[in-house]
Amino acid sequence: MAEASRRRRNTQRTDLRPRDALIVAAIALLLIFAYIKLGPYVLGNTVGFNRVAAAGAFGTSTVPVAQKPKLPPLDKAAYDMKMLKLANLSTSTLAAIASTTIATSSKPKILWPVTTAPYPKAGALLPFNRIVAYYGNFYSKGMGVLGEYPEEVMLDKLRAAVEEWEAADPSTPVVPAIHYIVVTAQEAAQKDGMYRLRMPDSQIDKALAVAAKVDGIVFIDFQVGLSTLQQELPVYEEYLKMPNVHLGIDPEFSMKTGARPGTVIGSFDASDINYAAQYLQRLVQENNLPPKILVVHRFTWDMVTNYRKITPLPEVQIVMDMDGWGSKAKKIGTYVNVVAAEPVQFMGFKLFYKNDLLPPSTGMFTAKELLKLSPQPIYIQYQ
Repeated sequence: MAEASRRRRNTQRTDLRPRDALIVAAIALLLIFAYIKLGPYVLGNTVGFNRVAAAGAFGTSTVPVAQKPKLPPLDKAAYDMKMLKLANLSTSTLAAIASTTIATSSKPKILWPVTTAPYPKAGALLPFNRIVAYYGNFYSKGMGVLGEYPEEVMLDKLRAAVEEWEAADPSTPVVPAIHYIVVTAQEAAQKDGMYRLRMPDSQIDKALAVAAKVDGIVFIDFQVGLSTLQQELPVYEEYLKMPNVHLGIDPEFSMKTGARPGTVIGSFDASDINYAAQYLQRLVQENNLPPKILVVHRFTWDMVTNYRKITPLPEVQIVMDMDGWGSKAKKIGTYVNVVAAEPVQFMGFKLFYKNDLLPPSTGMFTAKELLKLSPQPIYIQYQ
């Protein structure tokens, strides 16, 4: 029966009357037009969708990278005003800076806002948004809130933190973030002697899925041990190519002396930080991505060397995150004298739900208290 039907189709007339030919031609033109307009979307699997599009993560769409509409150009005036606001300078300092009657040599020397950093490419999150991140590892209850609480409890706490910051500074939208430690320093050497453990892809996929529940972004953080950023970053390039995935690096566990992690505080040099920034820059350029954010943890002078040589890029926004814990006075001292005193581009501030409450501390900072700092932190991390 099927064979007979096939033969009948093959023996049907193929010549068309003029009216039929016009109809066929019109249909063909419509199909061609539809293919030109809709083909990239219908054929997304062959064009190459962003992997995070399926997860519905913050800042993604179902449009292939090549088809995304161009972002509006950076409003440099608005950027400058926002950076000046973040500097949180006193009224007298602002007046002195603006004064045309004061000789240039006598104008006040200020560290913030940093004027040597370039303007970012279009689509930059900072300084127009504040990032509030929850930090840790899903395998560990002792490394931060990500692994300490059940997922929904943790997300409720994150939502509450976001709301606190939104209320404290309504002029700055808040972007939630999951800051996941993807390479963790270890006390044991492991087979390769690098004293670090790499997390499986399934854990980063989980971080992406969790972030999607709060319309957030993801940071993947590296504690390299005796390894290097050059060895570790390429392992996770697939994720760093995603538009909603950013990078954190932790000098504390970069053991350049060969010491075991945790026995002494490690360090990154400007050359290490510049390597990470240039690595991200290449990914942004090659994949038509919005600027990446690079968070560098710090709480001592020696953790970051040659800070003057750190080079922010239009494609990469660098945040120096004050990572110390303790009483409010101690944390302010570290923020002002160690991190803010050696400006790079943006500032971050880390809050510890447990360690910040250890005696003699009497409580954690509130959002309103931290907004009094000069400069104001634009990245807030909770552990």
